[in-house]
Amino acid sequence: MRNRFEPEVVDALRTAKILGLRAGTQPHRFIGIWVVVAEGRVFVRSWSLKPRSWWRTFLEEPRGAIQVGTRELPVRAVRTRSERLKRAVDEAYAAKYTTPGALQYVKGFRAKRRRDTTTELVPL
Repeated sequence: MRNRFEPEVVDALRTAKILGLRAGTQPHRFIGIWVVVAEGRVFVRSWSLKPRSWWRTFLEEPRGAIQVGTRELPVRAVRTRSERLKRAVDEAYAAKYTTPGALQYVKGFRAKRRRDTTTELVPL
């Protein structure tokens, strides 16, 4: 499908603990964030809702890039409004990030203000 990543990219993101993400088209460094795969689709959530966060950048300019292995892939950020998908993303975070130190963040990602940042990344 045109708006889905290749299966090998999805598999790499399913197992990766950290995703390199650059929001927007202005030059700046990649930052590391958590990534999950739900229903074969790639999702991220923002912990910080600060004015200069990656999530707010995507609200203004939905293009960016991710790092998958040695590849840099252009992406478009799509806000997720579906409650069904948000629940699937909740479950994906809980299944993937299971260390004692991660549990507080997994719980925090279930808070409404962070669930509302659920963003699907699709290839450009």
